[in-house]
Amino acid sequence: MRPQLSETVRRRLVADFERFMDAPLPQPLWQFALEGYGIDLRSTYADFPVALLLGKASGQLSMEPHQIRTDAKTGLGFCVLKTVIAEDAQGDRSMQAWAIPVTRMKVERIRGKDGTEGWTVTWVGRGWHKSFADYLRFFNAALSIGAERGMLVVPSVKAHLPASLDEEWRTGEYDFTVGELLKVWRRHHPKTPMPLEFDFSPTLAGSDRARQQESILRWLVAVPKLLRQAAERATGLPSSQVIRIGIKVFNALFDDDFQLTMLQTLLTEVAKGHGADFLIYANRLFDPKREYEGVKGAAYGGPDLSARNLRVLSQLTEKRRRGELPAWLPISGTGDVSRGSIAFRYLLCGCTTLQIHTFFQLPLSCYAKRTGSRIERALHQLLFDPDNGLLAWLLMVKERLGVEPLAIDTLTQHNWETAVSGE
Repeated sequence: MRPQLSETVRRRLVADFERFMDAPLPQPLWQFALEGYGIDLRSTYADFPVALLLGKASGQLSMEPHQIRTDAKTGLGFCVLKTVIAEDAQGDRSMQAWAIPVTRMKVERIRGKDGTEGWTVTWVGRGWHKSFADYLRFFNAALSIGAERGMLVVPSVKAHLPASLDEEWRTGEYDFTVGELLKVWRRHHPKTPMPLEFDFSPTLAGSDRARQQESILRWLVAVPKLLRQAAERATGLPSSQVIRIGIKVFNALFDDDFQLTMLQTLLTEVAKGHGADFLIYANRLFDPKREYEGVKGAAYGGPDLSARNLRVLSQLTEKRRRGELPAWLPISGTGDVSRGSIAFRYLLCGCTTLQIHTFFQLPLSCYAKRTGSRIERALHQLLFDPDNGLLAWLLMVKERLGVEPLAIDTLTQHNWETAVSGE
C-alpha cells in the first residue's frame, strides 16, 4: 500500500522530490515542511528539542569530526557518537573485548523471512578502539560542531556488565568514565543535563555474558542506578540536574516475550524513581552462526530487524493504551529505518525520534538524489519520496484527521492506526 493523498498534495510532493534530486535540500528542513505542508518535523530526543526527528545512530559513521560536520550541515536533528568502552581511573577496562578496530565494512542486500528485500552492513569491529583521551577530545570537538548548527550531540558508552549473578559490579568504570564525559559536556553546557546512551550492543547478545535471562534483567535494573550515582559523585549535584540516561536495548537471543520483559523491567524501575530517562529501541539482531572475515557470529539488520522491533513495540504500545504499564519513557526508534512506511510505523508505536545507520551507507545508485552527501541523499529519499516517504504518510494522516499542523508529539500520543487503513 502507498499513502493515499489528494491529487494537489501529491503533485506538490512529486515536484519537490524531483526538484531536490539535483538541488540542495532546503534548510532548515522543519521550516520548509511546516510552511509547505503543515507538517512539523521537529520533535524531542530525551526531552531535548531537536530540529528534525531524524538523527544518526551510534556507529562507525560518528567517529570523526568531519562526519559530525556533515551531519550538522545537512540538518540532522542529533548525532550519537561511537560507543566508548568505559575504563576506571587506572585505565582498566573489563569490556576490552569490545574495543577493537573496524577492519572492513560490507554493505550488502539481505532478504527478510517474509521475502522483503533490504540492506545490512557487516563489519568486524565493535566500540571505540582508540584511547579514552582521544574520545574526550573528539567529544569536545563534536559538541563545538553541533553547537554551530544547533544539532544535539550525544555520547554513547558501554561499561562493565557482570558475566554471572555472583560477580560484583566494577563501579569504578562507571564513576571515572561518566565523570570525565560530564567535565567535557559541562564546559559547553554548564546548566543543561548531558544525554548519555548506554549501549547494550548486538554482539553482547552472542556473548557468554548474555546467556542467562536473570543476568540481563539484573543489568537493566542496575545500570541506570550506577550511571546516576556516578553523575552525582562527579558533580555533587542531583543526577536529574546533570544527566539524562538512555538505555539502548539489544535484541537478545530469546523470544519476543522476553523483549517485552526487558522493557517492562526498565519501566518498573522508572516507576520506582530510579530508572532511565529514555529508551532507544532496538539494536541489531545477532546470528551466532553467521560468519564474516573468519569470525563466527555477526550482527545484522534489514527487514527482519524492523519487523521484530515493530512487533515488540506494537505490543508495548498496546499495553500502554490498556493501562498495563507501570510508567512510560520517550523512545528513540532505530533499526532498518530505510523507508517512510517503516519510519511511520515506528512513530505509531510511540517513538519521538528515529536513528539511522545503514541507510546512510548504501551505494549512491540506490538513492534518487544525484547530488550531495549520502546523508543528504538519504534524507531526500526518506522524507520526499511521494510513493513511500515519511512526508507522504504524515500528509495522509493530516488529510484524514484534519489536523493542522500535524506535529510528531500529537501523532505519538494517540492511536491513529484506525484512521490509516492497512498501515
